[in-house]
Amino acid sequence: MKWRNSLQGRLGMSLGLLLTLVWIATATITAITARHEMDEVFDSALQETAQRILPLAVVDILGRDDDVPVQRLARIREHDEYFTYIVRNNEGQILLQSHAADAEVFPPYQGSGFAQNSSYRFYNEDAVRGTIRITIAEPLAHRQSVASGIQMALALPLLLLIPVALLLVGIVVRANLLPLRAFSARLAGRAARDLSPVEIEDLPTEIEPLVETLNGFLERLHAAFEAERSFAANAAHELRTPLAGAIAQAQRIRSETKDATIAKRATEIEESLRRLTRLSERLMQLARAEGGRLRLDAQADMRPIVELIVSDLRKAERGDLITLNLPNEAVLSDLDPDAFAIVCRNLIENALLHGDNGSPVTVHLASDGELRVLNTSPIIPASVLNGLTARFERGAGRADGSGLGLAVVKAIADRSGGAFSIYSPARDGRAGFEAYFQPAARDQTKLRDAADLHEGGTVAST
Repeated sequence: MKWRNSLQGRLGMSLGLLLTLVWIATATITAITARHEMDEVFDSALQETAQRILPLAVVDILGRDDDVPVQRLARIREHDEYFTYIVRNNEGQILLQSHAADAEVFPPYQGSGFAQNSSYRFYNEDAVRGTIRITIAEPLAHRQSVASGIQMALALPLLLLIPVALLLVGIVVRANLLPLRAFSARLAGRAARDLSPVEIEDLPTEIEPLVETLNGFLERLHAAFEAERSFAANAAHELRTPLAGAIAQAQRIRSETKDATIAKRATEIEESLRRLTRLSERLMQLARAEGGRLRLDAQADMRPIVELIVSDLRKAERGDLITLNLPNEAVLSDLDPDAFAIVCRNLIENALLHGDNGSPVTVHLASDGELRVLNTSPIIPASVLNGLTARFERGAGRADGSGLGLAVVKAIADRSGGAFSIYSPARDGRAGFEAYFQPAARDQTKLRDAADLHEGGTVAST
């Protein structure tokens, strides 16, 4: 069961059980002690009653005539009588008895002191040199009734106090575990790539070693990721110059040769080198997305960035197919302009590369920073669409892309707190593909959810 693995449940049950056992043991010891003290009090009462009655009985008996029969004291009013007594002479003849005394209950006189059988507790005393003897009897049932009343008086409050105490123990344990819940909430609220040390703050001392161990692990993990990103960025950067030189050599071979076969091979080599160049650029972008600072202290207008990217791409092949829609007012965001430029370029290049030949690519930038890029293409199945944001994942069409464009956009959205979704068909119902990117608001405390699912469409969101 879940509570068995819960620290709060274990502490609550353990403390509650321990407290219950302590209370039961305390109540038991108290009941035993009370019974012992009660027996002493009742024995003292028996003894004191005998010593008070015996002198009076001696005076009464010695003042009688010899032929006076046994005298039984009359009842003054109805009452519970727990002590009964008889007064006998040294021959065992009853001289005086209380009104409720049953002579058959009293055993033969056995000397001064206490005696007991299965039903009664007795006290014997004598006077006039042992010729007048008194025996007082008390039913043991009376003592048991009083003891039971004391035990009930001790047990009944426990029946109420134990549940209340268990509830209070649970509340206290829960209150003392609030720092752990806050710590868990801080961890759960972290971004997927946030490897900064965890603050200890007001955590219990017993938990601090665990947090220090976790911070040490995060530090080592961060160092490993940094080494990986640095290697990818440095390798991509170092490849740029030799790749550019190789492309130039391939172009020179093609221009200088008159052999058509060699010229064709030089062209193929140039295309392969250009694909490798694009791949190295994407690797640099990915390292930038995963390792750089993506949110700035100041806001900037995003419109000039989109205009610059579209203007640059219009100079390339199929660039005249791009339609740009911008709002009249400034679109402010604290997203790093370089990161936003990477998002724009990758989404538009992806639309140009994988859209139908001759089909337009529409770019919308809304006043709230929402960027939508749409192109016409066959509807992509959900099984394929959901994997397109993974690294080195390509669609079923032309495979000229690096397979990193959408992965880079996803990484920027994840690390900056924005939203990124892809749709097929587009949300306006047309056949094709739509990419949606929404930068995080400046005062946003949690990731904004992606746009509503289009009815009948296939959606992949991050």
